[in-house]
Amino acid sequence: MNWIEVTGHVGSLLSSITFIPQVYQTWKTKSVEDLNLFMMLIVFTSTVVWLVYGAGMHLLPVVICNGIICGLSLLLIYFKLRYTQK
Repeated sequence: MNWIEVTGHVGSLLSSITFIPQVYQTWKTKSVEDLNLFMMLIVFTSTVVWLVYGAGMHLLPVVICNGIICGLSLLLIYFKLRYTQK
């Protein structure tokens, strides 16, 4: 693995972990008032598009990163729908 591939994997890791604190905080507090559903749907859609692109181009860091973000954004969407006060 050369340095550019390592850079891709490090960037993938850093991008992937950005959602973890929000998912954990939302799960812990069950507070979703400040989460914007439209933004989360955009994030989810963009990660699906990046997943298709990464798979088609055989770019493992892109697939890994967007697979993780896709799952985390789905969790946030679930929390938003489940914990929203009616």
